[in-house]
Amino acid sequence: MAASPKSLLSLILLLLVVVAHGTQIAMAQSSTCTTQLSELNVCAPFVVPGVNTNPSSRCCNALQAVDRDCLCSTIRIASQLPSQCQIPSLGCSAN
Repeated sequence: MAASPKSLLSLILLLLVVVAHGTQIAMAQSSTCTTQLSELNVCAPFVVPGVNTNPSSRCCNALQAVDRDCLCSTIRIASQLPSQCQIPSLGCSAN
């Protein structure tokens, strides 16, 4: 069963928060990156499946403020978590 875009975004946001709050990954250890990622908490209500509202300006501003390398590195790290936890990889579609 394919995950919806909101489900995927929810998972990514959750993983971003987890990475921001305590992993030992080099990019997430950067205080600037960690701070930027933790600011994305304001986006949480907008990525919960079933919520049909647009993100707030605070969410959009927080997302825009995250350094591209920080965000991309965090997503790469998050995508590796299933294999590192020895669970099946996620198969997410754009539906």
